[in-house]
Amino acid sequence: MFDFIRTHQRLMQFVLLILILPSFALIGVSGYTNYVSGDHDLVEVGDSAITRQEFDEARRNQLQRMQSSAGGAFDPAVLDTPEARSALLQSLIERRLIIDEATQERFSVSDAVLREAIASIPELQEDGRFSPQRYNEVLAAMGVSSRDFEQGQRAELALQRVLGPVGATAGVPASVTQEVEQALTAQRTVRLRAFEAANYTKQIQISDADVKAWYDANQQHLQVPEYVSADYLLLDEAAAMQGLPEITESEMRAYYEQNKSRYVMPARVQVSHIFIEAPENAPAAQRDEARGKAEAIAQRVAADPSQFAEVAKTESQDAGTANSGGKLGWITKGSWPAALEEAVFALKKGEVSGAVQGPDGYHVFLAEDVQVEAGETFEQAKAKVQAEIRRQLAADRYAEMATRLTDLVYDDQTSLQPAAQALGLQVRKADGIASDRLLGAADIKGDNAAAQSDDAQVLDDPRVRRALFSSQTYTEKHNSGVIEISPGVMVVVRVNEITPAHVLPLEKADAFIRERLLAERSRDAARKAGEEVLAELKGKAGNEVPEGFGSAQVVSRVNPQEVGKPVLDAAFGADVQSLPAYVGVEGAQGYVLVRVEGAQAGKADPVLQASLAAQIGQAVGMAEQAAVLNAMREAANVRMLPESDKALQPEEQQG
Repeated sequence: MFDFIRTHQRLMQFVLLILILPSFALIGVSGYTNYVSGDHDLVEVGDSAITRQEFDEARRNQLQRMQSSAGGAFDPAVLDTPEARSALLQSLIERRLIIDEATQERFSVSDAVLREAIASIPELQEDGRFSPQRYNEVLAAMGVSSRDFEQGQRAELALQRVLGPVGATAGVPASVTQEVEQALTAQRTVRLRAFEAANYTKQIQISDADVKAWYDANQQHLQVPEYVSADYLLLDEAAAMQGLPEITESEMRAYYEQNKSRYVMPARVQVSHIFIEAPENAPAAQRDEARGKAEAIAQRVAADPSQFAEVAKTESQDAGTANSGGKLGWITKGSWPAALEEAVFALKKGEVSGAVQGPDGYHVFLAEDVQVEAGETFEQAKAKVQAEIRRQLAADRYAEMATRLTDLVYDDQTSLQPAAQALGLQVRKADGIASDRLLGAADIKGDNAAAQSDDAQVLDDPRVRRALFSSQTYTEKHNSGVIEISPGVMVVVRVNEITPAHVLPLEKADAFIRERLLAERSRDAARKAGEEVLAELKGKAGNEVPEGFGSAQVVSRVNPQEVGKPVLDAAFGADVQSLPAYVGVEGAQGYVLVRVEGAQAGKADPVLQASLAAQIGQAVGMAEQAAVLNAMREAANVRMLPESDKALQPEEQQG
């Protein structure tokens, strides 16, 4: 089952394409009965054809979707291969077959079904429910009208009626699920003895003749693709910081004072209050009465501060805080009128103030907690201040340099040196940049391998490699435009030298060949030693554990206990009629002997059984859908036309 899913990834992707993508993703919004006609037919499908125009449009849409999701880091070369192009063409063929079938059978869906399907799309929902506002926003962002979107969705739902019932009705007998469950939960008790290849390397000798013989016989493994060496200018924060003016002590002190809150936490008081209202325009008698009441309350709570909250609830005329016991929270200097701040910050923790006059009445304050000013003095923060000022200056200089660099690289397109001199940058060099990757030092002629450079991540960016192999830089050897790798990192490149594809010279390949021969012969020696011990063990009887085997462990296919798949397969493939049984298996690191001491049948697991039934049912459904598609292909007499061979080749080979 799992092998089926792994080996039918294209079918799975196609089914997802049918179920998820709107019809206009590949063939436009004009509806599934409207085919594009063209003179260059690639594939005949019944009475219609897949045209080169359709194929190219599908490729453009595919590239746009990938670039939108991956950003500038997406490399279009991954989709410009015969395999990727063939997969796209096959998707178009199979989609055409489904469209023809839906058209012939006049499949359609009702408005109610369409509304329900659209409402179930997660991207159109808010809090799990369909949102008309979200619907309009998404369509506006896509640049699609509701009419076109709904037409496309209706078409998709109609297309699902072709293969959907096939997969949905696929059944799996309970006996099949049970057999798979038994196989997955069956257990083996094993001991392992490893013959590590690394233990045999010292006895292996590799001669020059061995290297030469392997080189002559395996040159297909030593092909080096075409690559370029490049000059480049890198503009980043480090480059912008070069040559910045010295920062004076006074400038640093001024910056510190302006941004003191970043270095110093000001003093603050956690305060509660009881408020007695007395507006400024109130009669003097009313204000005197309010002051007297506040003073009486102040004396009362000063005698027993623990009663402050209760008194605040009953006496305070601040409706917003009375219920919480008068709590105002933390107060820092500068946030209150000066008179109130002076009274509050004069208190110690737990102290109560007298009656303090404010703009609208009288306050009695309680200092719940007091924190003094804390942080770094100027001297303590000096290095940090200097670094921050330099970063800000560098950011300004970077913006200026980026603008100038954009102009300078075009003023003299045949060299980066003038731009470098004008901006105080260094022309850097890197070798071994191929169109699809950076080559290692062993694959190039010089020692300045891009892959070993501190700038390897920048140079390996797909946008940089595309620029180097564009006609402007590759053929004419002109400067590229400015390439923004990320905010704060720009690069300009220029091809310096082109090295054609070739076979790696023997002297360059020598170390690689010796390493490979050593690994192969070490594995052979480990396998030979393991097989000799295996032959001896198979001729012996008894249950005594031979020397060299590890402790016993119980493994199963669902719980392999970190035992690798080849070893696990060997353990379950061993004949367990007579135990202990011995088998051997060769791996990348050497040879492993497996001693099987016990075999236990699988056990019923309701949770696993339910999961298996669903997975096997899905796999069977997909297999049946594939069978139906194959039958539809035969019935439609699908025929690849000569023009398709050209369409499946990468662009650079199409001429």
